[in-house]
Amino acid sequence: MQTPFDSKNKPIENIVCELVSQIETVIRGKRHQIEQVITCLVAGGHILMEDNPGTGKTVLAKTLAQCVSSSNPEQLHHALFKRIQFTPDLLPMDLIGTHIFDDRTHEFVFKKGPIFCNVLLADEINRASPKVQSALLEAMAEHQVTIGDSTLPLEKIFFTIATQNPIEMEGTYPLPAAQLDRFFMKINFGYVDEEVELNIYRQYANIAQNLEDIHPSLSLADLALLQQKAKMVFLHDEIIRSVTRIVRETRAHSDISLGASTRAGISFLKCLRAFALVKERDFVIEDDVLALAKAVLDHRLIYRNKEGKTKALDNIVHKEMDRLMRLKIHV
Repeated sequence: MQTPFDSKNKPIENIVCELVSQIETVIRGKRHQIEQVITCLVAGGHILMEDNPGTGKTVLAKTLAQCVSSSNPEQLHHALFKRIQFTPDLLPMDLIGTHIFDDRTHEFVFKKGPIFCNVLLADEINRASPKVQSALLEAMAEHQVTIGDSTLPLEKIFFTIATQNPIEMEGTYPLPAAQLDRFFMKINFGYVDEEVELNIYRQYANIAQNLEDIHPSLSLADLALLQQKAKMVFLHDEIIRSVTRIVRETRAHSDISLGASTRAGISFLKCLRAFALVKERDFVIEDDVLALAKAVLDHRLIYRNKEGKTKALDNIVHKEMDRLMRLKIHV
């Protein structure tokens, strides 16, 4: 049996590094995607992953939850993880809970749904009806749920990892722009390269055992501290100016019919600060802008044509990066 996790006296940067390393014992060859997920968590947002089945999205979410220890003695050793398989017949009450009649007290009591957790895996979110998507949207945006006339807060640390399958789209409900805008980032998980895949096949039994043996790298209190520390990461005014220029240019580009919102720009800045922390820095550098721009902005844009979707944002970002690099800012 594992002993309770104690992260006292550990530098916060070491805790982040250990978290990434722990997840990599289970999720092989996906360090960049792991860092993006942790960035979103530290930034206080939510992430959408779109990819084919069997690429490790569910295992990543479960592994992340197991790497975080609960500060509640009534909970299990790990942070509370819930997985919801979204289907067309899912109801809002299946997500947020409902009132049931208690025979002993002869009163209706509220039975919490799976959304009351620390890490929520919303699997194939686009298969749920708009009503269910709206219930999740409120939870993601307002950190609360509404039951009748009552409003209930969610856990202080609440992180949604939503997935959608890009194939077999018949009968699905595409996420509206307003809900896509609530996700700080959208990433494609992708397949690993040939050598990594070969090693996975050779070691799949050991990898499965690694998931069982995962021990927490940080506590929920550490995670809350990380989120606070991310807000203090230094962000040069010229980088803020570059984010502003990129966001505004998406609204003026001829190949983009709907550009990024001000909320998108704020999410971008939050992710930049969190990403710097994940990279064990207390300041943002120019390369961070390039590393995160597509993941933060692309899903929020509506393009006029296929060519625009492949080139427009890249052109905007690289043009701004050229300007930023010429400035040679110092932090």
